[in-house]
Amino acid sequence: MGKEESGITVSKNSDFSEWYTQVVLKAKLADYAPVKGLIVLRPDGYSIWESLRSTFDKKFAKNGIRNGFLPILIPESLLGKEEKHFAGFNPEVFWVTHSGDNKIGEKLALRPTSETLAYTMYSKWIQSWRDLPLKMNFWNTALRAEIKATKPFLRTSEFLWQEGHTVHATQEEAEKEVMIILEIYKKTVEDELAIPIVTGKKSEKEKFVGAEYTTTMESIMPDGKALQMGTSHFLGQNFSKPFEVKFADKDNVEHFAWQTSWGVSWRLIGAMIMTHGDDKGLVLPPKVAPMQVVIVPIYKNDEGKDKVLPKVDEIRKNLESKEIRVHVDDRNELSPGYKFNDWELKGVPLRIEIGPKDIEKQSMVIAKRHNREKSSLSFSEIGKIGEILDEIQVEMLKKAKDQAKDNTTSISDYSEFKSKIEDGGFFCAPWCGKLECEEKIKEETGADIRVIPFGCENINKKCMYCQEQSISIPIFARGY
Repeated sequence: MGKEESGITVSKNSDFSEWYTQVVLKAKLADYAPVKGLIVLRPDGYSIWESLRSTFDKKFAKNGIRNGFLPILIPESLLGKEEKHFAGFNPEVFWVTHSGDNKIGEKLALRPTSETLAYTMYSKWIQSWRDLPLKMNFWNTALRAEIKATKPFLRTSEFLWQEGHTVHATQEEAEKEVMIILEIYKKTVEDELAIPIVTGKKSEKEKFVGAEYTTTMESIMPDGKALQMGTSHFLGQNFSKPFEVKFADKDNVEHFAWQTSWGVSWRLIGAMIMTHGDDKGLVLPPKVAPMQVVIVPIYKNDEGKDKVLPKVDEIRKNLESKEIRVHVDDRNELSPGYKFNDWELKGVPLRIEIGPKDIEKQSMVIAKRHNREKSSLSFSEIGKIGEILDEIQVEMLKKAKDQAKDNTTSISDYSEFKSKIEDGGFFCAPWCGKLECEEKIKEETGADIRVIPFGCENINKKCMYCQEQSISIPIFARGY
């Protein structure tokens, strides 16, 4: 396959959707499965997910959360126990009706989410205050029928995610847990994926069905569309009552418990691709990159090979001793230029080039993927590679923050909003808090309230739509 065929053939600015799909496929993160709406995760894509999972697991464990496993099949009768909650998922549910050629008695749903199953079990496990708090997390897949507008990582019929479900003795303790999880999400996404986010609450219209309220983290993508990056819900007693999740207190008085649920999915990988990628392909933040450094030896003959490869091997061992993920591209059948393009397409954060002349000068060429800057580094300075990777991580977050800032506008005039929303972006606009205004804005512009940021209360402005007194300044945007 030539460079023209293997590289990205459209620009990010001219055809964002096609660019995104090409990056996913050609950088070998994922591929389409034989069933419409499903994708296959390839090793590099799965490695990024494993990196995130490892970070989350460490942070969850520090908060007393342990991992468990839930089966994928849920009886229809369980889903019906919380009708309002289930109604939101019903159009998307895949049903199992047969075992072989035989009809089964009760229909079984392929898990769209696990609240009903988890809480059926929790009602058995929790008897007294001594059993609380119960904090569990589940790494699994969920299935929701997304057949028409599918997009790898962003909208598929089956997706990888984690879902946490906690049970508490008091409302205060449960609400505190909601915020702890949201902060874990925020810090991880910004620190690991270098994606800036805004945290706050969803409106009543947009909250998770079955929750008292939903907290969310939202990000604006380079094409001007908003992406929900994760949610943490305060469920109150909305599930503990129908599922009888109860406990006896120290005086042996029985109470319904207070609950939370929360989750992020591989949508985070999609956000990373969109935020950092360029016309050459993928750009990976060093912390989650499957390979942080690639070394490309350059030589024309056996004499050059004998000079270069021992030094390459020495550098590889040095970097590996510092727990830097490194790969040596020693494919003899390919030119250095092809290799450079290949690794740029795959987004490896740092490339090291070493040829016979570099051996003579006792230095190597290093190329940063995120800004394509090239410079020389002496062999004696190999210890700086770790620092350079850290600098890349910081620079990528700063660039993403600048992009998000440029894509965020404060606005109060509805006519201006209607004209500008066509180009996308985050719009901070005063709102009266009324559902009617929220629905009208959605109907007329396609934009909804993505997040009501914490601390955005404001009674000094007029609602962008109805001109009545505002109560807050939420962020409106069109989303994925």
